[in-house]
Amino acid sequence: MDVRDRFETPDMRAFREEVRTFVRANLPEDIRRKVAQERMDLPRDDQQRWHKILRAKGWACPGWPKAHGGPGFTDDQRYVFEREIALGDAPRSMIYGEGMLGPTVMAYGTDEQKRQILTGILEGDVFWCQGFSEPNAGSDLASLQCKAERVGDHYVLNGSKMWTSEGHIADWMFGLFRTDNSGRKQEGITFLVLDLKSAGVTVRPILLFEGTHEVNQVFFDNVRVPVTQRLGDEHKGWTIAKYLLSLERFGTAEVSRSLASLGRLKAFLKDHDPFRHAQHEKDAIERRVAELEMELDALEITEVRFLFKQDGANEVGPEASMLKVRGTEIQGDIFELTMMCAGGAALGARRDETGVNIEATRRGQDSALPYFNFRKTLIYAGSNEIQRNIIAKAVLGL
Repeated sequence: MDVRDRFETPDMRAFREEVRTFVRANLPEDIRRKVAQERMDLPRDDQQRWHKILRAKGWACPGWPKAHGGPGFTDDQRYVFEREIALGDAPRSMIYGEGMLGPTVMAYGTDEQKRQILTGILEGDVFWCQGFSEPNAGSDLASLQCKAERVGDHYVLNGSKMWTSEGHIADWMFGLFRTDNSGRKQEGITFLVLDLKSAGVTVRPILLFEGTHEVNQVFFDNVRVPVTQRLGDEHKGWTIAKYLLSLERFGTAEVSRSLASLGRLKAFLKDHDPFRHAQHEKDAIERRVAELEMELDALEITEVRFLFKQDGANEVGPEASMLKVRGTEIQGDIFELTMMCAGGAALGARRDETGVNIEATRRGQDSALPYFNFRKTLIYAGSNEIQRNIIAKAVLGL
């Protein structure tokens, strides 16, 4: 039996059609076009507009329970919802607040922190970014040195955070800071949230290879953060970070997004056949597309097996690393094949003078940006080399 049969019951089919119809009727066309171009630098306004459209429907923060304002989807409903959102060219959720910090606050926050933080995320009014990586602490996150010194009822922050996605459009940051150096490097780390408008915070852009501005370096110069903005116990932030990162690694598999990307590649090849005069090349491309479809199918089956364990266990283990590695590899392969098929169009070649290939050329030009941009997925959320180490230790016992 296919483990995905659970999504083919009459109720789930009706729910899938409801989501599909809603997206078609309510997703603004200008936002849809940007998502279809595989843009990761979606403007804040676009993200907020779509979030508030979902909020009005009661579908914002799809992974949240009703007790915290979410739709209270079953696990099956959430899976189908994310699939249809992706296939409908709708934006990803505002991941840092909705998918990462929100569940972490629910698990580790005080009642007051839940009241203060969750409402802003739910309504889409407060943008968050993640302050984990540093110039000398990326995949080896426990080596971070950005310092938070306890002074009375405040922490005083000094240092910097690197590769801070959306830091230039965020209102607040959640992050890890070094509060003690006396023990193991995983100890002495504290989880804090802070207002990026605080005195002493400086955000400087880092342009990616293809010229987009998504990431930043954030500097802290004697930034004061109230102790009440600490999540969990002092020096015990590593446990919270591991929980939060496990959520991120599941998300980076992006099976549904890759299915949408592969669908766009197939549409491109249908409209613009770059190998019509070289049948052997065309056959090779068709074989590769079929291989990618099979690889995605296998990954999806594996993901469903992990997410819907028969024993009912909810703890996330090394499977998160397995999904992250294969998901990002397949995603990159799709973009590489798309760019190869686009050929000169991906490099900005002039459009056909007859105008016949204008649309195909536009798609081709769009292919270069995600090809270069998404190479970062092999690194973020813990590089794939680090993920393989985790798999080797936790699964193979090496």
